Amino acid sequence: MLDAAENASPVEAVEAVTRELGAALGARSVAFLIADLSGRALVRLAHVPFAGTGAGAVRRDGAELATVLPFDSGPVEQALRSQKVRVFEQPDGWTVLAPVTDRGEAIGLLEMVLPNEPDPRELEEIGRTAHVLAFVVIANRRHTDLFEWGQRTTPFTLSGEIQRRLLPGSFTCEASAFTLSGWLEPAASVGGDTFDYSLARDVLHFSVTDAMGHGVASALTATLGVGSLRNGRRRGVGLVEQAEAANAEVAEHTAVPGSFVTALLGRLDLRTGVCALLNAGHIPPMLVRDGETRVLSLPGNFPLGMFAEATYCAGEVTLRPGDRVVVVTDGVRERNAASLDLPAMLRSIAGLHPREAVRALADAVLEVSGPTLADDATLFVVDWHGGHSEARRTSAGADQERASAAG
Repeated sequence: MLDAAENASPVEAVEAVTRELGAALGARSVAFLIADLSGRALVRLAHVPFAGTGAGAVRRDGAELATVLPFDSGPVEQALRSQKVRVFEQPDGWTVLAPVTDRGEAIGLLEMVLPNEPDPRELEEIGRTAHVLAFVVIANRRHTDLFEWGQRTTPFTLSGEIQRRLLPGSFTCEASAFTLSGWLEPAASVGGDTFDYSLARDVLHFSVTDAMGHGVASALTATLGVGSLRNGRRRGVGLVEQAEAANAEVAEHTAVPGSFVTALLGRLDLRTGVCALLNAGHIPPMLVRDGETRVLSLPGNFPLGMFAEATYCAGEVTLRPGDRVVVVTDGVRERNAASLDLPAMLRSIAGLHPREAVRALADAVLEVSGPTLADDATLFVVDWHGGHSEARRTSAGADQERASAAG
């Protein structure tokens, strides 16, 4: 299968893998369902028919087809949430849905229709192939826009395009000591929100930022802020030094005089659970512990770029296994969204994997403020488990013990 993927062009790599598997199992059809960027649908992409075709709302780009499947609490959504292979009988055969996942990042599903009910050995092979497919997608989407096109059911503005390039390549990451996930709910006019993270050997770095304003100018200011923070992080300097450097860079280079970026920077020691946090004019982070939510009190600092000569200081909190740290931007608290009881909401979704928790929060914000937000709403969740030296317990790219319940 890997040889088939490598020998094919990047555009055809997924089809090559699914074709090999379909032929080996005598499948009637095989499809790759990629997660839509809205977080509320899957898109049937690179469909390889052996007999018959799929159904659904179809988008076309020349010869390319993308069939959008909105979530409806059915088997497709449940397979993605639970990260377990699902099998069910239909009039034309047995449908198998296998999660395509890497380190908890739900890339999509492998969908197969088989003439007969698969046995345990076949299901194991399908699950393994779905995991391989995750690496095929990750490797080949660097070389083509096909996957990105398939995921975009809504056209992007220029500011949205710039903003997307500032986000990490994966919105979710599972490790032995932690699980994290971020989400950005776009506004009609992009407001410059970003989140970022990077894992070192014994340290997790993360940040959430919000550039002042809307549109392209805001996206460019966000680019300055994120670029400077990444540069400082990669040079190995601490949170205070990162903030001071980003503050000077934004103040000097922003295209709109007076622009600034609010930021929440974090540095989590994976050996001890000590989490250093620096708040630069941002909404304070929240800690969910033992069913209770509280706001973390941190030293106050000016936003990045507001005053070129500003100095910064950080605080810290020691996390316990089971703790959840939540960071949001002001789009979650502005206008009608302010009526959302955020502490109660966080308690109600405490059992969800961060991947589903951030989407549940975004749905709650849209329910009170939507369907179009006046400002971006960005959400970032880190669950602390402890056990940094322990090996993960995974199946086909996910720790199923941490996955959300199917119901």
